[in-house]
Amino acid sequence: MIMHRSERWLLPVAVGFVLVLASIAAQGQQLIVQNEGGKQVILSRADLEALPHVTLKATAHGVSSSFEGVQVESVLEKAGVGFGEALRGKRLASCLVAEAADGYRVVIALPEIDPAFTDKQIVLAFLKDGKPLDENEGPYRIVIPDEKRPPRWIRQLTMLKIVNVH
Repeated sequence: MIMHRSERWLLPVAVGFVLVLASIAAQGQQLIVQNEGGKQVILSRADLEALPHVTLKATAHGVSSSFEGVQVESVLEKAGVGFGEALRGKRLASCLVAEAADGYRVVIALPEIDPAFTDKQIVLAFLKDGKPLDENEGPYRIVIPDEKRPPRWIRQLTMLKIVNVH
C-alpha cells in the first residue's frame, strides 16, 4: 500500500489512539488497596490472577451462578494487611470498607475475613459462569455466599480500604 504524503500522519495517530484506549482499559482493571497505615497499593488484573484461585456457587435474587476469583484475605495480605496471630487487640475493631465506582460502600469486619476466626468465604470475583464480569458487575465484585441477602456483594469494585474504628 502506498500512502500519499498528506496521509502519512494517520498511522502514528491511529497507533497512539489504540495505545490510549489500551491504557484506559488497563486502568479499569486496577484495584486500589489501602492498608491500615494509609499506604495505597495498586493491583493489576495480573496481580490478582497470580493469587490462588477459588471457585464457588452462590445464589443472589433467586439466580444461582458460579464465581471464580481470589479470597479477599489474599488480596489484603498482598497489600500488607496481617491476619492470623497479627489480628488481635485493637485491630479487632478494624474493618474493610469496599467501595464501588458509583460510590456505594459496604463494611466487613476484619475477623469475618480471617480464616483463623471463621470458615466464611469472602471472594473477590472476576469471572461469573466462566466469563469475565460484564460492565454492570465488573471488573470485580465481592461475593459472600453464606449471606442470606446480597447487599454486601458489591459490584464494580474499585477500592478496598482498612479503617480502624477504635
